[in-house]
Amino acid sequence: MANSNLNPIQLQSNTTKSRLSWLWSEYSVIIAFLVIFIAASILSPRFLDINNQLNILMQVSIIGIVALGMTVVMLSGGIDLSVGSVLVLVGVITVLTLNATGSIFVALLTALITGAFVGFLNGLMVAKGRIASFIATLGMMAGARSIALYIAEGGSISGEVSSFTAIANSELWIIDYPIIIFLIMTALVYILMHKTRFGRYVYALGSNEKAALLSAIRVDRIKIGVYSLAGLLVSVAAVIETSRLNSISSSSSGVQYELDAIAAVIIGGTRMTGGRGKIIGTFFGVLILGILNNMMNLMNVSPHLQGFVKGLIIIVAVVFQKRE
Repeated sequence: MANSNLNPIQLQSNTTKSRLSWLWSEYSVIIAFLVIFIAASILSPRFLDINNQLNILMQVSIIGIVALGMTVVMLSGGIDLSVGSVLVLVGVITVLTLNATGSIFVALLTALITGAFVGFLNGLMVAKGRIASFIATLGMMAGARSIALYIAEGGSISGEVSSFTAIANSELWIIDYPIIIFLIMTALVYILMHKTRFGRYVYALGSNEKAALLSAIRVDRIKIGVYSLAGLLVSVAAVIETSRLNSISSSSSGVQYELDAIAAVIIGGTRMTGGRGKIIGTFFGVLILGILNNMMNLMNVSPHLQGFVKGLIIIVAVVFQKRE
């Protein structure tokens, strides 16, 4: 009724504004990606080099896989601060298994089981223990890193099977395997979250947990499944990280991975309160971080300032989310 008093020009103006608002809400991360990509192309001629583009994708592949799991967790209304430490723990156990058995298959299977089990423990603490996800995963972050340091005696562990490095150092045509794995994982998680009942339940849980309970959704099972999936994806990233040099450092590997993953997810448009976000948004969020890191390196920006830039980006992204 209120619109009946508006003239055709005002109605058209309101319609245009609503369309622009919807366009920005749905595709803001893609628009931001295009703007940053074009700006980077102008600022540095080396940026568009195909080898540099592939290098960016290679560098973000590990964080990208971790960020996919973080997205699922944050869509459910939780957060996982343990991803970096769990990655190191999985890496250490993988190398030890590889050295003990000499079998790459057994090592890979052990890695996946370990990551999924640690994620299961996180989910169990959150779902059954009623512990806030921030606290539960903070404790796991400290515990997993501590166990990895103890097993590796504070140093690095190297693998004794040289062929293990083929996972992260081989390529199909000119595309490295880690990039292919990242793309496959993105597609699989996208299908899981947007085409299956599990994905719908995760969104429902993040939007309103009480309503999800009243809708006969088994909330505890979904929470455990969410964190188990995140742990499984971390284990995939751990295999790639370990395979690169056929070794893992218990003290330095995985440091601040949780910050990078959370930054990519938030830049991608996923709300920290849960219930809203897209896997494709996280994909572009990861690429934006990769381009920014690459540009700072090309422009010789001090590596000590890169953390500041990431923190600033997180704050700006959250401010824009609140304005939607």
